[in-house]
Amino acid sequence: MSENRGSTVLEVTLAFLLGGAVGAALGVLFAPAAGKETREKIKDTAEKVRDTVIDTYGTVLDKSKEGIGKMKDFIEEKKERVRSAYKGSETGV
Repeated sequence: MSENRGSTVLEVTLAFLLGGAVGAALGVLFAPAAGKETREKIKDTAEKVRDTVIDTYGTVLDKSKEGIGKMKDFIEEKKERVRSAYKGSETGV
């Protein structure tokens, strides 16, 4: 379930960034400016969006790895408690 949640967060984040990029590109295209100037603005905006997407992807990936590590530790701790309880019940019988 946590994998689905992480995937959903990533999808929503990327969709948001893509929507922002499309909106920015359309704003630049419909703004009154010379062709060369418009192309330069599109290039700059695309580079900014690319950098933001890369940073966001890295952050989401790091948080996902951190969450997975915590979950593994939690599961391992619970397994050890169950093993200890089971061994204790065997010796107590």
